Amino acid sequence: MKLSLDIRPEGEILKIPSVHALHSIFNPRAFAVIGASDTPGKWGHRMIDRPLKTGFQGAIYPINPAKKEILGLTAYPTISAVPAEIDMAVLTTPAASVPALLQECIHKGVKGAVVISAGFAETGEAGRKLEQEIVAVARAGGIRLVGPNCMGIFSASAHLSLCFPIAPKAGSIAFVSQSGTFGVSIAQVAAAQGYGLSKFVSIGNQADLGVADYLEYLAEDAQTNVIALYVEGFKDGERFFDVARRVIKKKPIIVYKAGRSEAAERAALSHTASVAGSAVVFDNICKQIGVLQVHESFHLFEMAQALAGLPVPQGNRVAILGSGGQGVVGTDACVALGIDLPQLDAGTAAAITALLPPHAPKPRNPVDFAGATRTAMQEAEIIEQFLKLDYIDGVISNVPVSPQLWDHHLVIDRQAKTHAPHVQVAIQGGERYAALPRKYGKPIICLRFANLEHDTMEEILGEGGIPIYSSPEQCARAMHALVHYGRVRRRN
Repeated sequence: MKLSLDIRPEGEILKIPSVHALHSIFNPRAFAVIGASDTPGKWGHRMIDRPLKTGFQGAIYPINPAKKEILGLTAYPTISAVPAEIDMAVLTTPAASVPALLQECIHKGVKGAVVISAGFAETGEAGRKLEQEIVAVARAGGIRLVGPNCMGIFSASAHLSLCFPIAPKAGSIAFVSQSGTFGVSIAQVAAAQGYGLSKFVSIGNQADLGVADYLEYLAEDAQTNVIALYVEGFKDGERFFDVARRVIKKKPIIVYKAGRSEAAERAALSHTASVAGSAVVFDNICKQIGVLQVHESFHLFEMAQALAGLPVPQGNRVAILGSGGQGVVGTDACVALGIDLPQLDAGTAAAITALLPPHAPKPRNPVDFAGATRTAMQEAEIIEQFLKLDYIDGVISNVPVSPQLWDHHLVIDRQAKTHAPHVQVAIQGGERYAALPRKYGKPIICLRFANLEHDTMEEILGEGGIPIYSSPEQCARAMHALVHYGRVRRRN
C-alpha cells in the first residue's frame, strides 16, 4: 500500500500516512462531535442525528460543556473527558476555536478530524492564516484533517453518514466532491435513481488532505470499483496527476472539473479557496493519463455506474438491439463518441433472422425487433449471438421484456416454487441475459424509457451488473466510458 508524502506548505515534510488516517475516518469504531447540540438544524445536531438514524453501530460521544445529554447520549465537557478511545473527531465550532480543539484531539490520540467549520481561507487573508495555523497544529501532532469548510463524509462499510439525512444505497462508486452542498445534492439525485455509493467525502478547502490523498486511499478500498471527482482546483496539481497516473492502472477515475471560465474561477476562489488553474493544461494532462472527463455534472454517475459493474471491452465495436428509432438514435449517439457498429456477417444475420418476427427488417446492426411481441429468452438469444462474435466488443439493448410491463399490478416472487408459464420464461430469460457479461467478458448496457415500480427484470439485471439508462444518449456515454477505460488499461 502506497503511503503519501505530502510537501505543503513552505517545504514542511509531512510523514503521516494519509491512507491509515482515512481508514480511521471512514471506518471509525468511535467518534466525537465537538460542538454537539440538541437544537435541530445546527451542525452539531446533524452530526449526531444523522449517524443515529442511518445505522452507525459504533460509539458517538457528544462534546458540549453545557450539556449532560444530547439525543439520548451522554455528553462530555471536553474530548479528554471521554473514558474511551476515539478514532475520529467532527468539529462544528466557530473557526477561531478549532486550533485549540485540535490540540485536545491530539492529546486524546485521535487519528483524524472532519472540520465542518467554515471561516477559513475561503473568507480572505485572516481566514487563510487561521487555516495555516490548524494545519501546523495537525501536522505537529500527527492528526489528518478533512476540510475545513466541508459537509462531512459517508461510508457504506461503516454505515456512517454525516452528510446525508437518508443514507444512499450501498454500491461501489466513490464520490469525492470539493463542494459540499452541490456534491451532496448530486449524490442524493444519483441515489434516487439507483446508483450506489461506497464512499462520499466533501473535501472543502483541502487544507491538509487533498484530492490526491483520497485517490490513494480509494485505490486500496475494497468496496470501491470506480472513483468520481468534482473538483474546482488543486493545492498540489503535480501530485494529483502523479497519483492519478498510478491509481488509474487499478481503477477508473472520472472527473468533472469546474471553474473553467474566468467568472467560475472567481467563484471557486471564494467558495473553497481554490485556484482553478488552466483548463487547457488540465484537459491535456487528463488525456495523457487517461482520466475520463465529463462536462455535465450528472454524467459522472451515468458513466461510473457502467464502470462499476461491467467487464471492460477489448475495443470500440458495438451491436445495438432495439426497435425503430431507438436503434437509429443510439447509432448516431455512438458514432458521435467514436464507437463503431460493424455490419453483421451473413451467417450471423441468418441466425438472428430466425429469431425475429417475419416483418422485421434484415438484421445488419442495429437489429430491429420492429415493435413485435417477444420474450426475454428470445432477446437473450440474440444478445448471445452478438457476444459470440470476435468483432463485437459490447452490446446496447433494451431491457428484456417483462410481464410486469403489461400488468403493472403483477408481483413476481422469484423464490416461489411455481410460476405462470409466461412469468417463468421471463425469469429464465432475464437470468440468462444477466449472466452474459460475465460469461463472455463483454459489457451489456440497457435502455428503458420509463421505469417500472417493483420491476423484477431490473432486479435480475442489477445482479449481473447491467445498468439501465433512460435515453440512447446515456447508453452511448456509458459505453464510451467503458471503451475509454479499456483503452487505458491496454495502454498501461
